[in-house]
Amino acid sequence: MKVSLILVGKTVNKHFVELIDDYAARVKHYVGFDIVTIPELKNTKSLSAEQQKQQEGELILKQLQAGDHVVLLDEHGKELRSVEFSKYMEQRMQTVSKRLVFVIGGPYGFSPDVYAKANEKLSLSKMTFSHQMVRLIFVEQLYRAMTIMRGEPYHHE
Repeated sequence: MKVSLILVGKTVNKHFVELIDDYAARVKHYVGFDIVTIPELKNTKSLSAEQQKQQEGELILKQLQAGDHVVLLDEHGKELRSVEFSKYMEQRMQTVSKRLVFVIGGPYGFSPDVYAKANEKLSLSKMTFSHQMVRLIFVEQLYRAMTIMRGEPYHHE
């Protein structure tokens, strides 16, 4: 099984880029992992939020493959503690045959078509974070989940 993270728009803050790259490299020691960045839309000022979600949704859907298990990182998704997320990942690693794909949408969320394609939704917090921070938080939590599975000392109860 491989884990992919699909993002809309590149990470612009160099500090976040360094940290995301660091955690992504750490995750790769445990499981195949890649980050797919969908370019930001051009001329979004002329688009409504719905039009922007629709166009971003089309680009997200193009990245999905048959057999993918799609998980949207969404404010209305299920919240898991880090240990629970580790168990979640362990279960998915045993049951997902191809790719486990996590998706972080654009600033307005996901289109109805993307929601329809999703297998489930997870939320990182009840709080709102910038899209740049969500990327970092997610890859750190993915790394944390892997270390918990292996009983490594990164996570403390």
